[in-house]
Amino acid sequence: MGDFTVRTRKFKQNPLLGRKQFVLDIIHPGLANVSKKDLGTKLASMYKVHDAQCIHLFGFKTAFGGGRSTGFGLIYDSLDKMKKFEPRYRLKRAGVGGEKAGAGRRAKKDTKNRRKKVRG
Repeated sequence: MGDFTVRTRKFKQNPLLGRKQFVLDIIHPGLANVSKKDLGTKLASMYKVHDAQCIHLFGFKTAFGGGRSTGFGLIYDSLDKMKKFEPRYRLKRAGVGGEKAGAGRRAKKDTKNRRKKVRG
């Protein structure tokens, strides 16, 4: 986990979406980058979050020359609010979103074409 400093800017309380949103500035000299999991645990202790799964971090860019990164963070009030308002792809990234049921696109096409051949 290395040594890094986390600062938040543009901190907003968003009661309609049930979340806190902010821009993160990370200072990490000597490190290429900091993992989102490490940042999540640090933010959970900073903002006294009961469930670390309610924290979403994304859009990180490392400054030229390294040592500094900037990204965006969301802390949801509850897992229900998060499931309601977060896009599906971000829920899947966090390991919360539901898995797809049924055959994939290619498999459906293959079975359709096999049926056509059987019919004649």
